[in-house]
Amino acid sequence: MNKNVLAILGSPRPKGVVATMLAHAVHCAEATGHTVQTVNLYEQNLGWCTGCQACYSSQICVQQDDIQLLVPQLRQANIVILAAPVYWANVPAPVKNLFDRLLGTAMQPTATFPEPRLKGKKYLLLTACQTPAPWCWVFNQSRSAFHNMEEFFKTAGMRPMGKVVCANTDKIHTPPPAVLRKIERCWR
Repeated sequence: MNKNVLAILGSPRPKGVVATMLAHAVHCAEATGHTVQTVNLYEQNLGWCTGCQACYSSQICVQQDDIQLLVPQLRQANIVILAAPVYWANVPAPVKNLFDRLLGTAMQPTATFPEPRLKGKKYLLLTACQTPAPWCWVFNQSRSAFHNMEEFFKTAGMRPMGKVVCANTDKIHTPPPAVLRKIERCWR
């Protein structure tokens, strides 16, 4: 079954470890018959969220910039791959800004828990951290970044396909084979 995949690079290094992980995930998706669109957040013109909340009723941010192009891609995607490095146990600012700008696209507030607007979609998370394993997980570097990414996708009603971390990136320039195999297993 052919599905649409939106691959989002949230790293400032287009040839770094995170980008290589994303490229491998894209290759796996295409090899299994998926159609993939790739977006580099660092090449997008995305203003900051102003907190106006107009997106709750419009279901898309009212600011006129590249978010108007990204939202249709997100809505058409069956699977979203987000690849972002760990910055201070979190995601880089462009990724957090994307989440803020997608507020009304992802969910509708209610009196209790938000109502998801992207149900039926799946997501795959990829990250890299300079902290060596297992300390990147034990001291919440990678775990906290994943938590923040998962909060967006789960609130939007999406289901996980997997999450893969590449640790100790200050000592390597490409993901080790074990990390690439973990990405491949997500597509089985």
